Amino acid sequence: MAHSLAMSGAMQIVRWSFKLFFLGFLLPLAAHAAWWLSSTEAVAWHEANWSSARLLPAARAKPHAAVYVFAARTGRWKGIFADHTWVVIKERGADRYMRFDVVGWGQPIKVNNWAPDARWFGNVPTLVGSAEGAAAEKLIPKIKAAVARFPHRRSGDYQVWPGPNSNSFVAHVLAAIPEAGIALPPTAIGKDWRTDGQIAGLAPSQTGVQLSLNGLFGITAAWVEGFEINVLGLVLGVDIRRPAIKLPGFGRIGIPAA
Repeated sequence: MAHSLAMSGAMQIVRWSFKLFFLGFLLPLAAHAAWWLSSTEAVAWHEANWSSARLLPAARAKPHAAVYVFAARTGRWKGIFADHTWVVIKERGADRYMRFDVVGWGQPIKVNNWAPDARWFGNVPTLVGSAEGAAAEKLIPKIKAAVARFPHRRSGDYQVWPGPNSNSFVAHVLAAIPEAGIALPPTAIGKDWRTDGQIAGLAPSQTGVQLSLNGLFGITAAWVEGFEINVLGLVLGVDIRRPAIKLPGFGRIGIPAA
């Protein structure tokens, strides 16, 4: 009798898990894929527009220090579910911005390869988070130090999925500046691939905890990041701090993060 009840309970869990996976992950992703493929032109790398989207003023126009984190959809089929993210800094009085990306060719860390607010594969970026003035001045040395100690900086270290990739890099940087209170979008595939190699630990914001099995499966529960379930890099979740739901493919739906 007890064995039968246990088996019945296990089957119920399996059924509900499948329903959650279908409704929460597969259905939104399929809907976004249909929209993306019908509305977005598949442009080759050399044909894409990589110019500035003119989201930032000229560096000389704002003498104070600044930190920005941007995200933009990746190109072609990867844009169905993934963003590319990067970090931009400007020191007080500097006449130019510095942009840090990680990419999959050559030495992964690229500095100033594109305009600080450039389109990515022709897609206009969105601002994920920022800090300016005295707050940014305190963050910039920590950001530079985090970039310098990124452990996957050699040629060949980059892995598109599950990581380490461009979003794993930015999550690593944000973990060094938790006081900034910046959370990457749910479509930043690879953000949950922990560069410290730990299965469990603090979320990048240090306002909660994160469990991650090599970035493939995991749960994050934190004030800044919200509650997120990660399955194969896809994220389903909810943000209470800035009310929004997070869906695979579509990303954040609700109050903007920044």
